[in-house]
Amino acid sequence: MQFCCAAAIADDATDIRTRLQQWTASFNGRDKVGSCDLFSKSLISDVRGQGETNYEMRCAIISKVLDDPQRSFHYSFDIKDVIVDKSIAVVRLDWTLRISPGDAVSTETGLDVFRKESDGQWRIIRYMAYSAE
Repeated sequence: MQFCCAAAIADDATDIRTRLQQWTASFNGRDKVGSCDLFSKSLISDVRGQGETNYEMRCAIISKVLDDPQRSFHYSFDIKDVIVDKSIAVVRLDWTLRISPGDAVSTETGLDVFRKESDGQWRIIRYMAYSAE
């Protein structure tokens, strides 16, 4: 691999990590628009217990959660791998969700497939998330 290409891949991996950090800040800050911006309009997601959803359905689920005045939701993540190949990337990670009141904690293992879209932003086009329990 040439230096130019290795540097570009490293930059893309950094951009993806930044996008995940931005999403976490948006979600934790109850920003619905920012929370949905991580996802491509062509999204297909599969979360245990929720089934397969598209972009509109996923954003509706996020909006409903963020509109709940009785509970507070806080996500954090731990990235295991970021693999970049041109305009596609795969991220293996664990998401931890804390819900208050009640101090419920849930950890989900996920696999996110990103695509660099025409606006230059990396967005998730496919993802799967499953609880470790």
